[in-house]
Amino acid sequence: MTPEHIAVVQESFQKVATIADQAAAMFYKNLFILDPRLRGLFPSDMQAQGRKLMHMLGLAVHGLKNPDTLIPAVQELGRRHVAYGVEEKHYEAVGNALMLTLKQGLGAEFTPQVKEAWLATYELLSGVMKQAAYSKPQAA
Repeated sequence: MTPEHIAVVQESFQKVATIADQAAAMFYKNLFILDPRLRGLFPSDMQAQGRKLMHMLGLAVHGLKNPDTLIPAVQELGRRHVAYGVEEKHYEAVGNALMLTLKQGLGAEFTPQVKEAWLATYELLSGVMKQAAYSKPQAA
């Protein structure tokens, strides 16, 4: 991930944050269309879930410049998601739902540069989460 990616993601997230409730609702609508089986992993109160999503996404986006703090938090998030029933294969649908939501939420401002930066961000964050959640510990 480049410094330019970080700047683009942080700038575009500021725009998404202004429509946080709508963005969260769009994200979950997109996710459940892409993979309806995932609906069962979530509580019935999707407004509260949406607020959690936007809060965690905001923390991650703002933490991109401070990986020493961000990475352990994202690793812990990945481990927690296993307890919620999240499987490694679910990350693809989540990434696709995120990109679709950003495209819908940002409209014409979802440029190829913005898409590339968000893809790099999602690849980094989901990779850290999956590695922490699904990799077998190394024997010493």
